[in-house]
Amino acid sequence: MQFTAHEISLLLNGTVEGDPQVTVNRLAKIEEATAGAISFLANPKYEQYLYTTDASAVLVNNDFVAAEPVKATLIRVDNAYSAITILLEKYNTIKLNKSGIEQPSFIHPTAKVGDDCYVGAFAYIGPGARIGKKCKIYPNVYIADNVVLGDNVTLFPGVVVYFDCVIGNNVIVHSGAIIGSDGFGFAPNPDGTYSKIAQIGNVVLEDDVEIGSNTTIDRATMGSTVIRKGVKLDNLIQIAHNVEIGANTVIAAQTGVSGSTKISENVILGGQVGVVGHISIAKGTQVQAQSGVSRTITEENKKWMGSPATSYGDHMRSQVVVNRLPELEKKISELEKVIAELKKNAH
Repeated sequence: MQFTAHEISLLLNGTVEGDPQVTVNRLAKIEEATAGAISFLANPKYEQYLYTTDASAVLVNNDFVAAEPVKATLIRVDNAYSAITILLEKYNTIKLNKSGIEQPSFIHPTAKVGDDCYVGAFAYIGPGARIGKKCKIYPNVYIADNVVLGDNVTLFPGVVVYFDCVIGNNVIVHSGAIIGSDGFGFAPNPDGTYSKIAQIGNVVLEDDVEIGSNTTIDRATMGSTVIRKGVKLDNLIQIAHNVEIGANTVIAAQTGVSGSTKISENVILGGQVGVVGHISIAKGTQVQAQSGVSRTITEENKKWMGSPATSYGDHMRSQVVVNRLPELEKKISELEKVIAELKKNAH
């Protein structure tokens, strides 16, 4: 990838201050950039680096006034932060622009693969699978029997999609994620052993979902484990069988959601949150990191914290009291001495 400052200014609807023909081939942080890189200045805290950077070009806001001479070519835009996100997306699109069917890979004769798809080496697409248009199936991806992928789906290397699972449009699943593994279902026997309960359902990922690396989503015992439209799951998350996660919910790494729990839309779960099974979590709920949710939450748009989780306000007030315990213990000890002295004098 190589572009001139002039070409970038046209893309971003900006203006060039300096050499319009200077070329850049990568993006970098302003404090680390070297020749050939383009960077940006959106936060005034980083202005000092503008005067020392070796970047060939730097995006700045239209109203920015330099306090010292700048050797880099400036590209002035309405909003430098928004502009760099556009370039990042453009760069990412170019980097991930794969096409064609690499060999060796296996596509079963009964599977259907849409137009403009990429299938990487050693990928496997099983019987009856249906792959939409413009999908990217990276090397070592396993797609089992009768899986359905919508259009513009990206499965990064090492993703496994078990049989009968359904993935919508514009879904991204990162390396090592497993969609549709068996739910944790075992029936106890009188002799203390366990019998496996067959998990015959599937997983449904709706449109615009993104699943992080090494996250696992278990198939339903019966029916579907459902991840609704726009949900974003971080790395290393466990979603158990028959869970439903509402639209535009965001869940951070190392969180676990137990079986048959229903999470409403626009919920935020912080890192390492634990959620018990067979409960519901109301719309707009926010749960702070390392909290444990052990009961249904019915109040919408409320913050929770702690283990077991309580309302954020109650938890913070309790924490104030906990922090004062040494002081309170000292006061209680002093009061006990006073009471003992009073009892002694009373006799």
